[in-house]
Amino acid sequence: MEITKKDIDSLNAVVTVAVKSEDYSDKVQKILNNYRKTANIPGFRKGHVPMGMVKKQYGKAVLIDEVNKLIQDALSKYLVEEKLDVLGNPLPKAQDDLDWNSDSFSFEFELGLAPNFEVKLKSKKPLKHYKIVADKKMIDDQVKHLQKQYGKIIAKQEISQEDEVTGLFVNEERGIENSTTITLDKIKGKSNAKKFIGAKVGDVITLKTKGLFNDDQDVINMLKVSDDDAQGLNIEVTFTVNEVNARELADLDQDLFDKLFGKDNVKSATELREKIKEDAEKQFVQQSDQKLLNDVTEFLVENTKFDLPSSFLQKWMQTAGEEELDDNQAKEEYEKSEKSMRYQLIEGKLVTENNLQVNFDELKEFSKKMITGQMAQFGQMNPSDKELDDIAARVLSNKEEVKRLSEQLTSQKLLTFYKENANLKIKELPYDKFVKEVYGS
Repeated sequence: MEITKKDIDSLNAVVTVAVKSEDYSDKVQKILNNYRKTANIPGFRKGHVPMGMVKKQYGKAVLIDEVNKLIQDALSKYLVEEKLDVLGNPLPKAQDDLDWNSDSFSFEFELGLAPNFEVKLKSKKPLKHYKIVADKKMIDDQVKHLQKQYGKIIAKQEISQEDEVTGLFVNEERGIENSTTITLDKIKGKSNAKKFIGAKVGDVITLKTKGLFNDDQDVINMLKVSDDDAQGLNIEVTFTVNEVNARELADLDQDLFDKLFGKDNVKSATELREKIKEDAEKQFVQQSDQKLLNDVTEFLVENTKFDLPSSFLQKWMQTAGEEELDDNQAKEEYEKSEKSMRYQLIEGKLVTENNLQVNFDELKEFSKKMITGQMAQFGQMNPSDKELDDIAARVLSNKEEVKRLSEQLTSQKLLTFYKENANLKIKELPYDKFVKEVYGS
């Protein structure tokens, strides 16, 4: 067998695999001999079918199957040995005139080659790395929320600003009839809120749904309508007041602290505020890190220039999925996935050049850490090493889980690498200003 490669350009090549009879004949003959022993052909005893008849009936199919296996194995081995960095899979070139009665065959495969490029991580203009802080207002609001949550409920007859109101929304024409509990901070506009203030148990309030709630999602939740129906909903509903409750704020005392954080873990209002701040900012780190990861990814894709074998990749995409695509569909799919492909190549280069590969021991420790966190959520605070090892072994026996965890750990390694090597500028913001700056709301 002979394999040769011809470069079309820096991104495309054609590999030719030449196969001679001595490469496959022994294997084919062995299979046909086995067929002869087991074939059931009328007029012949089992094991006594003439070889000529076996060849006539099975020979071509066996030949084609074995030659294809031989070629695929040889091609895979060749790509590894030659250290060819290919994109997609080799594509066989069409051969309409192939003569299977010949003693030798030649097959051609198109290759899409990965480009050579350099990754420059440091940008001229620093990328923002947000440090999100819990400011005084956020902490105050959270303290008040906890006091309300654990405070006493006091039944009332008349609604005031801070009350919780349980009632029934109705619109017979649209089939709306939903009992719910609301607070007035969810109501949009002073005029709508005024309709509630002073209303008594048993009163019926008439409201327009357009502009009724601060959050559009509340239209769906409060009225129990579909997403589609909620869009631009402008109807009249009635709200019957069934129950009014005020919450007497819980005292900031040891009893409350113990309920929140366990006995004697927090011993003062100052420590409570510090704990709230600490827990909130731990959550904020995740959001900040994700934003940084997104921004660096975007920067690398935009600023790392290289060509791709686009024609080859579109051709490969036509048959790579579950359903075959036509030329236009493959072009659309390529355009949608080009950015992702570019980043995968950049990421792969960064991982290789900076030794950021994930090994099994790291993956095992990472999985055990995640398992420990999940168990803690269900109150299992001190699992044994054996218990963790057993669960981790089960998790890592699942290929999909290994792939998912490997991707997460790789992202963590890349994030650490970016923090240490990218040109970053720390920007400290409270959470609400971070949301406004990043998401525009």
